[in-house]
Amino acid sequence: MAVDLLLGLQWGDEGKGKIVDVLTQNYDIIARFQGGPNAGHTLEFDGIKHVLHTIPSGIFHENAVNVVGNGVVIDPVIFKRELDNLQQFNIDIKSRLLISRKAHLILPTHRLLDAASEASKGKAKIGSTLKGIGPTYMDKTGRNGIRVGDIEMKDWKKRYRALADKHEAMIDYYKAEIEYDLKELEAEFFEAVKVLKELTFIDSEEYLFQAQQAGKKILAEGAQGSLLDIDFGTYPYVTSSNTTAAGACTGLGVAPRQIGEVFGIFKAYTTRVGSGPFPTELFDDYGETMGRVGREFGATTGRPRRCGWLDLVALKYAVQVNGVTQLMMMKGDVLSGFDKLMVATAYKYKGETITHLPYNIEPENVEPIYTEMKGWSQDLTGMTKADELPEALNDYIAYLEGELNVPIKIVSVGPDRTQTIHR
Repeated sequence: MAVDLLLGLQWGDEGKGKIVDVLTQNYDIIARFQGGPNAGHTLEFDGIKHVLHTIPSGIFHENAVNVVGNGVVIDPVIFKRELDNLQQFNIDIKSRLLISRKAHLILPTHRLLDAASEASKGKAKIGSTLKGIGPTYMDKTGRNGIRVGDIEMKDWKKRYRALADKHEAMIDYYKAEIEYDLKELEAEFFEAVKVLKELTFIDSEEYLFQAQQAGKKILAEGAQGSLLDIDFGTYPYVTSSNTTAAGACTGLGVAPRQIGEVFGIFKAYTTRVGSGPFPTELFDDYGETMGRVGREFGATTGRPRRCGWLDLVALKYAVQVNGVTQLMMMKGDVLSGFDKLMVATAYKYKGETITHLPYNIEPENVEPIYTEMKGWSQDLTGMTKADELPEALNDYIAYLEGELNVPIKIVSVGPDRTQTIHR
């Protein structure tokens, strides 16, 4: 049984959480494969808005088991808060949420290192969420990290102490002025670890293999977006994990030939949080309207998102790198009322016209070339069927499908799970 994969095709914040929630009824297992609490997956239903950071977005469905895979980094403190927020919904967490023993832990000193490193960069900041993600992945690749399975061992606090002491020396090296009380942070951390230990730990690669053998349907859930991939994103303004399809294989232990459908999520326009190049960014009324109507604020950081027209050059690149088989377009409703829509179909790059994403898309190297399309005025938020969509939106969708050569199967017309049109 193949493993289907869902991931973002832009700079994150595409609406993956909502679509996982919508699709979960078709799956037995939802497995998160990378990233950490720098992700913010927003789900809205029954008049309640939920924001998940580490727990997979299928947690509200009784039919699905949710797995936090080995490629994820877990902050026990934030994880505990998520669990506390779920208590009111009477979810059987012990049976419905499983944690890979190979997932790495974010320590309090990882967060402090993140803050010290970012502060030391001055104007060259990369826009870190300051959740300790980068330093944790650095320890993982440096073979110093502490994994979930380690906290089952008697001497794990000794290992913790050695790593935390090393981190404090590194914090001093940065000479950044950050104030902290490590004893207070550690007290909260160790209390959260006790809660974590009450959950079900698994050897996730074996669990998922046996699930496939038993014919279970599995959906792998990604975090962030393809343009934030450590290898294929807009480096160095990227995250510290592989957010593309390949990350699902390494982050879950799933063989490449076992990947089935690849669902790619994108917004009808483009947004970005934090620093980094953004060729189609808008600084006019169109951009202001996108941000205001789309409520474009980071689910994790609360920072306002930068907004711009759809970048088809970058989107084609993400579709190509991920091998996307189906597309889902989010926030079509936000563009209602726009008199025109612009789509970047090529770049002027160092004197040439190109249609692929080059090595460097800093503004001094890249100028977008746009195709103009008609806008639509109709309110989409109450629509439930594809034949209700306005002609201009259908033309927009058809144009994108023709350029990307991949069908757009879902159009989202609002934040609620019911505001989802299947085509």
